[in-house]
Amino acid sequence: MESSGSSSSLPSFLVLVPTTVCSLRSICITAEDDTAIPNEVKLPILRDFYRHIYNPDWLFSCGANDYRVLMDNFRQVSTAFLELGEGHSLSIKCKYQKAIEEITRRMGEGMAKFICTEVETIDDYDEYCHYVAGLVGYGLSRLFHATGTEDLAPDHLSNSMGLFLQKTNIIRDYLEDINEIPRCRMFWPREIWSKYVDKLEDLKYEENSEKAVQCLNDMVTNALIHAQDCLQYMSALKDNSNFRFCAIPQIMAIGTCAICYNNVKVFRGVVKMRRGLTARVIDETKSISDVYSAFYEFSSLLESKLFSSCDFIHNMFGRHAQIDDNDPNAALTRRRVDAIKKTCKSSGLLKRRGYDLEKSKYRMPMLIMIMLLLVAIILGVLYGK
Repeated sequence: MESSGSSSSLPSFLVLVPTTVCSLRSICITAEDDTAIPNEVKLPILRDFYRHIYNPDWLFSCGANDYRVLMDNFRQVSTAFLELGEGHSLSIKCKYQKAIEEITRRMGEGMAKFICTEVETIDDYDEYCHYVAGLVGYGLSRLFHATGTEDLAPDHLSNSMGLFLQKTNIIRDYLEDINEIPRCRMFWPREIWSKYVDKLEDLKYEENSEKAVQCLNDMVTNALIHAQDCLQYMSALKDNSNFRFCAIPQIMAIGTCAICYNNVKVFRGVVKMRRGLTARVIDETKSISDVYSAFYEFSSLLESKLFSSCDFIHNMFGRHAQIDDNDPNAALTRRRVDAIKKTCKSSGLLKRRGYDLEKSKYRMPMLIMIMLLLVAIILGVLYGK
């Protein structure tokens, strides 16, 4: 379904609702992530934050860079929250504020729980991501519905929208989190990383590069399970401002998965999409057709990393290609990528976008193989004569 409508057709307070929710979430996460704050200080802040949002004078300075700026400007966020619904009935104003308060309360409680509990299992991982991002998906879906602009999305789809974004961030930010001073932040589930190393921090050491990349691919494969839910959620959105607010981060997430997959640089430094590509995504994402096309292309780029250059040629021509035997998750990754691509194809809305994550090391070998194949054909014809 093509999205329609315009943000200018919505009351200003409805446009501000998702921005306010995400700002409050960022403030919670900033307090949660600052490892310099003792737990005895941090826990009450997280658990009581839903009350603080009603107090513009509340201030707790922490975090770094843009996050500190956000914390130091809490007054503006609180004021925006308190002004939601100005000019409308008191019942409408309270309805939005109470909904946001409840999201914030549950989020803070969940974050506080995992301050004291490590992420051991994949179920723990899903639960943590639900608290810090899935609840935002729940809340936004309910707020979109309350505005009258959208049908109420099923909870599992709303949750997947948050989990896909959060898991992608956790994967990308491994090195930053593990090197955090005074103590590291650990969000990768033990159930996954313990298959490859004895300690999570061991993944960053060069001698463990092969195991680190296998673990990374395991994490990306886990994240991909949410992609089809996200496509289903976005295909149902009707209002253009809601659609773009949701779609752009999701395209960035699938793009980040593609660039991180099989990429040892995740354990060496910052890995992210180029600014030019990010700008294109923001500028060109206007319809669900754009989303299907972006998901298809980024999934194809990820798929290209599953094969050697020779195998990729066979795959491109529809022949059977051997998946990398060294990666224990490659077959499952392939199935999940195929499922995403099938969903995009079956929409009937694909169009060529030409997204390119980087000067790919996979492109040149592929071109060389094509040239060699053409030369072989030409020589075969000549000698045949």
